[in-house]
Amino acid sequence: MPASQTPDRDHPCTRILVVDDHTLFRRGLMALLARDPRVCVIGDAADAGQAQRKAQELQPDLILLDNHLPGVNGVDALPALREAAPKAVVLMLTVSEDENDLAAALRGGASGYLLKTIEGDALTEAIARAMQGDSVIAPEMMGKLVAAYRGAAKSTPNTPLSNGVAANSASVLHSLSPRELDILRGIARGASNKEIAREHGIAETTV
Repeated sequence: MPASQTPDRDHPCTRILVVDDHTLFRRGLMALLARDPRVCVIGDAADAGQAQRKAQELQPDLILLDNHLPGVNGVDALPALREAAPKAVVLMLTVSEDENDLAAALRGGASGYLLKTIEGDALTEAIARAMQGDSVIAPEMMGKLVAAYRGAAKSTPNTPLSNGVAANSASVLHSLSPRELDILRGIARGASNKEIAREHGIAETTV
């Protein structure tokens, strides 16, 4: 297993706990993260129980959490992990593109939902954004989030939502900041990133 990085007192880094049951992927992820001086992998775990013990012992700044774990899956482990390490930011890193998993993760307190197809640079950038308080969601999942938003927008208080995506949408949307909701509204009406950036006076990359 790659040696965990040790933070330099003069150059503090984001202390990360990696949770994934696939040993090869976990080791590869740890090696990839070790290349970025902004992050320090301080531990790893292969299941929810081990993750909870490591989180309580190490008190990481951020937990990268797979969903498909043996026994208790990632989204169901969120409450226990957040109790074990209350100050830790949790990012899901999974293969699941299921909108219900996305909704459950955000409901459970995850600060983001990323897919394992993400590039290394994009992952470390997402970690940096999450540590600044941003919600980070894989671009591939945005269409499902927009569908949820549209479903919620068409509903009325007296009309039940018609499907699983819309039923979870209120919880998903509550996890977003006002600015993120403004951007989502722009996406939902078909505006381009450039148009949304101009409207809100922000950079296109921020959108």
